[in-house]
Amino acid sequence: MSTTLDATNPPGDTATMPSRGRRRRFPGWSVGVLWALVAIAVLSTASYLTDVSELTSSNTAQNALRLALPILLAAIGGLWAERSGVINIGLEGMMILGTWGAAWGAYYAGPWAGLLAAAVFGALGGALHALATVTFGVNQIVSGVAINLLGLGVTKYLAHLVFQPLSGNPKQSPPVPKFDTYTATGLSNWLGDLENAQRVGISDVAGLLRGLVTAVSPLAMIAILLVPVSYLVLWRTRFGLRLRSCGESPVAAESLGVNVYLHRYAALLASGAFAGMGGAALVLLPGGADYLEDQVNGRGFIGLAAMIFGNWRPGGLLGGAALFGYSDGLQLSSGGESILALLYGAVLLLGVIVIVQLIRRRWIAAAVGLGVALLLYYVYWSFDELPDDLTPYTAHFVTLIVLGVASQRLRPPKSIGANYQRGVGG
Repeated sequence: MSTTLDATNPPGDTATMPSRGRRRRFPGWSVGVLWALVAIAVLSTASYLTDVSELTSSNTAQNALRLALPILLAAIGGLWAERSGVINIGLEGMMILGTWGAAWGAYYAGPWAGLLAAAVFGALGGALHALATVTFGVNQIVSGVAINLLGLGVTKYLAHLVFQPLSGNPKQSPPVPKFDTYTATGLSNWLGDLENAQRVGISDVAGLLRGLVTAVSPLAMIAILLVPVSYLVLWRTRFGLRLRSCGESPVAAESLGVNVYLHRYAALLASGAFAGMGGAALVLLPGGADYLEDQVNGRGFIGLAAMIFGNWRPGGLLGGAALFGYSDGLQLSSGGESILALLYGAVLLLGVIVIVQLIRRRWIAAAVGLGVALLLYYVYWSFDELPDDLTPYTAHFVTLIVLGVASQRLRPPKSIGANYQRGVGG
């Protein structure tokens, strides 16, 4: 009797197995689309009631897309690593390596060479993490922390060695070429006319869409394309099935002939490459700075949080990255007034989430959501303008609250973080 792996359900992957007697009424992607529509409706309502048009302006959407890209790419990197069963908190260090590689490659050979160099440097960080955790069985958290520290140290040394003679500053690269941007001119102009018409709802949607089709870089297109590509590879191919089975039950996968070491190495190399590309997004996108020391500034950890919020699924992490990118982009576009309007929008969104939690009979989550909504509304009502010291952090704080209250029943890979030795059953 032969045993085979189903192409969509690795051993132990109960999250993708239909329960007996239960059928999913809607495809998984439709839930994400529904929440996206709810978010747009909430932003449109908040923009109308607070008279702050920046909530749905094309400028805010453009900034949000640019700022979400590093987080999105880091989250995709985390997805590949953790679906194979290896925790990767070293994403921050791999992104740092990617920033230096992007600046070095772009300075000498242009932005495409910079993107390739960033992916290679990030993959080297992933390879080191694989060597420590997969081959030698080092604790995965410890190894990730070491990668972060090593990324800081290595790039500081390389910047001093290579960039200081060119820029005169060991913490900064010389100016590097950026990616060109492309605009769907006809569509952008039409959406711009709708945005300027100031029609309730229609102009809000037009502004958000216009920001996503105006001055878009090739790296943005690649990053967004990687979301469905990751889904297809990890959930619809034999390779992806085997890789996910390593994260669910490596011993069972080994018994079925899967080379766990090989698949985890491949996953961590891909993870590092994607994180390195996330670092490149900070250097090579128009409007961004050249290489600067410490410019990653925790985005690797935010990417990890977006991945966890997305329940280790490509569509979910896209939503998490979009929320963080939007909050950053809004703060960059208009500052304190828009942040207060965002608080009002968060109150409306939390109201929707509370209703959903009540329908699901999650009483504690509903009570927490209601309490937080009332607190945010009190802050909105009490302040005409937020203190300047709080403005840069308020949007992230609001985003974390929404993510926390809306959190679903997280289901990480069963064997994530567990050491595995070939031939040793568990």
